[in-house]
Amino acid sequence: MSLFENFPRITPFLWFNNNAEEAVDFYVSIFKNSRRHGEMRSPADNPSTRAGAVLTVSFELDGQQFTAMNGGPGHNFTDAISLVVRCESQEEIDHYWSRLTEGGAEVACGWLKDKFGLSWQIVPANIGELLNSPKAFQALMQMKKFDIAALKAAAQ
Repeated sequence: MSLFENFPRITPFLWFNNNAEEAVDFYVSIFKNSRRHGEMRSPADNPSTRAGAVLTVSFELDGQQFTAMNGGPGHNFTDAISLVVRCESQEEIDHYWSRLTEGGAEVACGWLKDKFGLSWQIVPANIGELLNSPKAFQALMQMKKFDIAALKAAAQ
C-alpha cells in the first residue's frame, strides 16, 4: 500500500531539518484524536542518509492528514503559510496557545511560531462575528493571544 493511498487529495507536507519525528510526537501530544500513521525509512543504498533513517512520517491531527519529512537544512518555515486552529472556547485557545508556544514565540493577532518555526493561528470559531465591530478589530490588533471576553467587551 502506498504511503499516501488513504490520504485526502490535498494534504500538507511539512519539511523539517532532521527532527520530523520529534515534531510529529509534539503535535500529536497536543491535539485530541491525533496519531502517527506510519513512516518511510531510508533504504540502504541511499547515499544522502544513513540506512534506516526516518525520511517521512505520516500523521493525523484531529482528522487532518499531514506528512513530515526530514529534508535537511535547505528550507525553513516562513510566515507565508500557517496552520489555523479554530477554537470553540477560551479554554481551548489557552490550551493550544500554551502548548504550541512551548519553546516557540508569541507573535501577534492570534499568531505564534512553535519551537520548530511553524506558524499557527489560534482563533475563536466565531472570529468573523467578533470582528464585526471596528472597536473589536482595534482590540484584536493589540493582542497576541486572543481574549474572547475582551473582544466581546470591545464590540459593545
